[in-house]
Amino acid sequence: MTMQPRRPFPILFLGISLILSTMTAGGPANAQQTVPAGAQSGGAEIAPRGQREARDIKFGDWEKVCFKPGGAKMVCRTMLSGTFKTGQTAVRVYLTEREDNAGARLQLFLPVGLYLPAGATLTVDQGTTYRLPFTWCLTNTCIAGDLASENLLRDMDTGQKLFLQVVDTNLLSVRTALPLDRFATARKGAPARVFEQDIDE
Repeated sequence: MTMQPRRPFPILFLGISLILSTMTAGGPANAQQTVPAGAQSGGAEIAPRGQREARDIKFGDWEKVCFKPGGAKMVCRTMLSGTFKTGQTAVRVYLTEREDNAGARLQLFLPVGLYLPAGATLTVDQGTTYRLPFTWCLTNTCIAGDLASENLLRDMDTGQKLFLQVVDTNLLSVRTALPLDRFATARKGAPARVFEQDIDE
């Protein structure tokens, strides 16, 4: 009997993601998962051993930039960045929306050294908690993302604080708060910059 060589399987950073895709049920707009604060979904549950606050993060202002490639629909990104005192990026948040309202996608860019199966959770003020799975990592950042539900967008538009929680590789829950007081103004207002690309026929 001849043994066939085993083919290597691709490395998955988090199981199967519903796409930031975290955020579909009955269709992409509903594919977002809502979980109780502190809960984890998928696979064996591992409870964090403790909690700490990510302090000394300085956040800029929410900013909206738009891209219009040729005759295609315009795509706009509302974003926020937070940095440590060292200048290293602590977190970046991108909310990307199309001009035709085909669905909004939320992405978090976070430092490496996190326990990826736990994903990232977002809580607006003291309300509902939303879970975003990690989708992939680079050498210096890991990205969690999924489709953003209407409920999440409404909460962010009207909220004051966006609490972000992740789990590090020491199984400590790490939490920080992002400002939302100017999010709706930036998202619904005119873009700070528009990048256009003309395509010659």
